[in-house]
Amino acid sequence: MEKKLFSRLTESMMQMNEIIDGEREPSRETTVESVKVKNIRHATGLSQTGFAKLISVNVGTLRNWEQGRREPTGAAKALLRAIENDPVHVLKALSVA
Repeated sequence: MEKKLFSRLTESMMQMNEIIDGEREPSRETTVESVKVKNIRHATGLSQTGFAKLISVNVGTLRNWEQGRREPTGAAKALLRAIENDPVHVLKALSVA
């Protein structure tokens, strides 16, 4: 590794540790709004069991998402966002499967 690049990497790591230790403010923060699973399900009018079956997840998983114990990730998160943005077409497509 080039000496200059290694030096920049070392400096970045020291800054990261200072931020973690509260000695430095981060230059920016990125927040990601969590998926509001319960609101999305309520908008569909489906029960937990029906919604879980529709999106092919375990009811316990859906409950964990709704109660904030877990966050959906990957394909599940994308599917939930699609349902939120266009419930009519997405639900129609899912019920055909």
